[in-house]
Amino acid sequence: MRRRDFIKVIAGSAAAWPLTARAQQGERMQRVGVFVALAADDPETKAELAAFRQGLERLGWSEGHNLHIDYRFAGGKPDRYASLTQELVALKPDVLVAQGTPATAAMQAQTHSIPIVFSRVSDPVGSGFIASLARPGGNVTGVLLYEQGIVSKWLAMLKEIAPHLTRVALIANPSATPFDYFLRAAESAAPSLAIDLVPAPLNADTNVERMIEGFAAMPNGGLLFPPDASILSQRALIVTLAARYRLPAVYALRPFVDAGGLMSYSTDLSEVARLSATYVDRILRGAKPAELPVQEPTKYETVVNLKTAKTIGLDVPASLLVRADEVIE
Repeated sequence: MRRRDFIKVIAGSAAAWPLTARAQQGERMQRVGVFVALAADDPETKAELAAFRQGLERLGWSEGHNLHIDYRFAGGKPDRYASLTQELVALKPDVLVAQGTPATAAMQAQTHSIPIVFSRVSDPVGSGFIASLARPGGNVTGVLLYEQGIVSKWLAMLKEIAPHLTRVALIANPSATPFDYFLRAAESAAPSLAIDLVPAPLNADTNVERMIEGFAAMPNGGLLFPPDASILSQRALIVTLAARYRLPAVYALRPFVDAGGLMSYSTDLSEVARLSATYVDRILRGAKPAELPVQEPTKYETVVNLKTAKTIGLDVPASLLVRADEVIE
């Protein structure tokens, strides 16, 4: 090839480069720190992170090009939150993403300057993260997981599938979820359904197997599990115990039903992850968390496991089957 033709080829190739690629040469790499409550290899973690990255990609962000993401995984262990969030804050990212109430609390304790976007948080005002849903007012905003009224829906589902039920244990770890927030709502809704509510807080010293076994010693009982990452990481054990003692259970998170649990009424966690990505995008482009109202999920789903219902001797009413978004057979 003659020198003149070679120069034309090179010049033509340069002109064909994508404009975005050339722009990235002078573009600063943005940095995001993501805290995940579960383990890195948990199927739910993989699904949510995939949805989060897809949300960012649709908004023009690509890992390795204009975005770097640092991840930390707690494996469902609240005692790791402080050290892992400290590590992320020390990296000085442009935005932090916190999954769950204890993770958000741990991050807020570390920084009041780096923007924080939370997900899987149900009581951000009561937890002290924000001033109000409409005007957060500080360095924190995000996506609401559940408002209190949803608790009456969970209890009504239990009564519908097990009309004989008179006792319900509300089981959660107060260090991993706003236990009192859900408890107050449950205590308010239970009398109208002729249900006696039994608060059952879990902590590091509590044996969940002995707790459920003791509750099952009396008849006509059922179980309610609010959202709780520490319990979610034990979902295989939880659903096994509920089946062993023939206790109808309703879960705030769908992965329990995928693991063999009876039923759930829940937000779509992948949608929550994508909504979180929209706020990360807006903050990276200059928006202030104080001015971004907390978002509420719009997609809810009812999932019923017919096989589990049969195992514990329950007939699922047609009214519940008609409303179900998915029936597992």
